[in-house]
Amino acid sequence: LLFSPHSKLFTDFILKVPLGRLVKQKLYCMIDIVHSDLFTQHDCREILLPLMTEQLKFHLEKQEELEACCHLLSDILEVLYRKDVGPTQWHVQIIMEKLLRTVNRTVISMGRDSELIGSFVASMTGTLRQMEEYHYTHLISTFGKMRTDVVDFLMETFIMFKDLIGKNVYPADWVIMNMMQNKVFLRAINQYAAVLNKKFLDQANFELQLWNNYFHLAVAFLTQESLQLENFSSDKRTKIYHKYQDMRRQIGFEIRDMWYNLGQHKIKFIPEMVGPILEMTLVPEIELRKATIPIFFDMMQCEFHFTRSFQRFENEIITKLDHEVEGGRGDEQYKVLFQKILLEHCRKHKYLAKTGENFVTLVVRLLERLLDYRTIMHDENKENRMSCTVNVLNFYKEIEREEMYIRYLYKLCDLHKECDNYTEAAYTLLLHAKLLKWSEDACAAHLTQRDGYHASTQGQLKDQLYQEIINYFDKGKMWEEAIILGKELAEQYENEMFDFEQLSTLLRKQAQFYENIVKVIRPKPDYFAVGYYGQGFPSFLRNKMFIYRGKEYERREDFEARLLTQFPNAEKMKTSTPPSEEIKISPAQYIQCFTVKPILELPPKFQNKPVSEQIVSALCGIVIHRKHSSLFPFQNMWIERTTYVTAYKLPGILRWFEVISDS
Repeated sequence: LLFSPHSKLFTDFILKVPLGRLVKQKLYCMIDIVHSDLFTQHDCREILLPLMTEQLKFHLEKQEELEACCHLLSDILEVLYRKDVGPTQWHVQIIMEKLLRTVNRTVISMGRDSELIGSFVASMTGTLRQMEEYHYTHLISTFGKMRTDVVDFLMETFIMFKDLIGKNVYPADWVIMNMMQNKVFLRAINQYAAVLNKKFLDQANFELQLWNNYFHLAVAFLTQESLQLENFSSDKRTKIYHKYQDMRRQIGFEIRDMWYNLGQHKIKFIPEMVGPILEMTLVPEIELRKATIPIFFDMMQCEFHFTRSFQRFENEIITKLDHEVEGGRGDEQYKVLFQKILLEHCRKHKYLAKTGENFVTLVVRLLERLLDYRTIMHDENKENRMSCTVNVLNFYKEIEREEMYIRYLYKLCDLHKECDNYTEAAYTLLLHAKLLKWSEDACAAHLTQRDGYHASTQGQLKDQLYQEIINYFDKGKMWEEAIILGKELAEQYENEMFDFEQLSTLLRKQAQFYENIVKVIRPKPDYFAVGYYGQGFPSFLRNKMFIYRGKEYERREDFEARLLTQFPNAEKMKTSTPPSEEIKISPAQYIQCFTVKPILELPPKFQNKPVSEQIVSALCGIVIHRKHSSLFPFQNMWIERTTYVTAYKLPGILRWFEVISDS
């Protein structure tokens, strides 16, 4: 009580300072009072704190002297956190009522490059840290019956938290500060989640956007870099876990419970929430995965209940899974858990047993290919990357996911261009062109995935693609193929588009291509059969044989040396006979390599006609083959001829294709 008169005198003094005058001096005067013994007295704070919070609110809203304001608030919170200053619950409530929302809005309006952003976020975190459950309840009650005010407050808080998590204001190595902020945010998110359940869940009051923001915030919190404990050293991981536990598991279980609370509203979040839930389940924490993967079955069940299928869910998870795995998430353990958990749930369901099992099988097959692709993606060996890319794009073609199929076609095309494989780049782009019609139909967004194409119709895009493909065939000396496409394009220019200028340019090119066929010497590429035997090879090569189209002037010795450089631990097999079962199951790597000759299938139009030997010779090296043969000595008495049939024609979208049969 001794200090109370001084507190009143100081209050009167501050209030007598004219508005807009001596603002900085006034704030620093209050900072000095906070540093004095006066402010450690409970009764004095009863008088001083309402004044200080009013002054802070006024100047913060006017964006005046922000540094001094932040300094004052920070010092007040520091005193209130002490254990030797008497009861503080009421004083924390005053700060919460008067300043929490104002500080939030100051943080929202402040650029991330501001020198003060870290201090204001610390003040906001300090306020939330000192709030007890009672304070959160009281905070919501201060909005009275104005439901929209509560919605606005929660909306801006969720957006602000998500923004701060995504663009952390503190350096990554400030571990204690970041973990403290996360601990405070987690508690606040859970408190606000209780408000959602209580006030905005029933049919009359349901707020779709508010729930949506909650889920996106919670997933962003769970997946943020600073909580991924497996990325820390063992010692640091142990210390963090001992002090803060694994906050990912805590928020993950909360997200799961909030999802199941939605009841009849779940369908409103399908398929939009599939991506965020997938991102959460991919976090490498086994208990979290076990708890959250069943949400996928719930989504399937929910969509099936309303539409008798779960097509939207399936489409979304396939699209999102591709991006997530390519981005580094997912592993073998996830694949096994996903399969086990979802199959268990599907098999118990009366209507989803068959379709659900088919879906799980499909996703597991995709995961296998994507994990292979990711493993090989940064491999220096571009040929392995090409094989994996074709593996994935063929899968997307099989399941008719055109957007993803085109995406991987361009990845493959880029790899070919890096290796100067222009013929293969042309055949790859041709697969995209074949999806298009010569029509005025509008071009869907997924068809024009490259910035270089400016087309509003399918016909325009096909025209641009053909020109690019013809250019690649020219660079690859595949003039016969360029002529075939040129004739198709000329037909469009002459009879559909009536673009005679383009037609004349194209015909001049065609004339040059015919001249090149006759006059330019093209070395015939050699073809090689290569077998990869043993369990030491990746799955896309293991115990398979391929026919390779060699590079210009490449001898077998050079080709073998190139192969063995890619697999330095592999042992070269000395015979060309099929390997034993023992070699196939061996953990080692064995490579078999020998020369084969393409079987020329002369087109009917050339048969029984006096065709120039140069043209036939050129065709022998250029015309497309699926059959290749090799001659082997057999018991030193006669020659055995083996014919190999490849899965696709050579040349094609790769310089090699798998052998699918031999005879």
